[in-house]
Amino acid sequence: MNNRNDAALYVGPATVFLLAIILVPLGVLLYTSLAGQHGFSLEAYQKLFASALFRRTLWATFEISLLASLASLLLGYPLAVHLARQPARRRAVYMILVLVPFWTSILVKSFAFTILLGKTGLINSLLSMLFGTQIQLPMLFNRFGVMVGMTNYLVPFIVFPVLASLLAINPALYKAAEIMGAKAPRIFFKITVPLSLPGVAAGVLSTTIMSMGFFVIPALLGSPQDVMMSNLVDFYTRETLDWNTASAIGVVMLIIIAVAGLCASRLQRYGAKPREAV
Repeated sequence: MNNRNDAALYVGPATVFLLAIILVPLGVLLYTSLAGQHGFSLEAYQKLFASALFRRTLWATFEISLLASLASLLLGYPLAVHLARQPARRRAVYMILVLVPFWTSILVKSFAFTILLGKTGLINSLLSMLFGTQIQLPMLFNRFGVMVGMTNYLVPFIVFPVLASLLAINPALYKAAEIMGAKAPRIFFKITVPLSLPGVAAGVLSTTIMSMGFFVIPALLGSPQDVMMSNLVDFYTRETLDWNTASAIGVVMLIIIAVAGLCASRLQRYGAKPREAV
């Protein structure tokens, strides 16, 4: 009993402080979305769902988020497999290199991509030198630029959960498969891929959820067709000064992210059951 009281004494104030930081802004957000000219109403939500701009932006947000997660998976999965096959000391060095993108501000990296991907940027200039003619591939201010910027940020969030799943695989399974005559491709698709799916699912869901809140990358590297929900919130707060609608967008996105997070939690529990049984 004394231990519980001591724990409550130390942890209680921090818990209350964290809840205040989280719940108070959320309460203000919900209150603002429901506050109308004549008291509480759903006017902001009705206006929001009747808006073609909101529906188009919501669809673009889902599409960009999912595509960025899949692109990150295509790049991050082979990297995670390579790391899993390395000795522990060398793997630690490579993991530091994977974390390099976090050492630079996302704003600075976005401006750097404008230099790399522009029509007169480094990539187009290099291609023009190689082929002896002027090449200006449209890689900036479109969906491709957004994908490049978001993938650069999201790849580590794919690598680490997938790597954790790969390292949890019993090496005896690979030895048994080799003894039975299985070739490397069959071992990969029959053992490595199925047993790494919990990490893949966790990585894809987490990167999709994070992608929904991106603001800087779509604003600097995308086109007006690549506007996401965070950019729409900025439009309503700074351009039209419609705080009610902006708050309603925030509440809608909070609900969507909460549902996605719940699905991710359920999926992780489901993926953990077979290993617990073993």
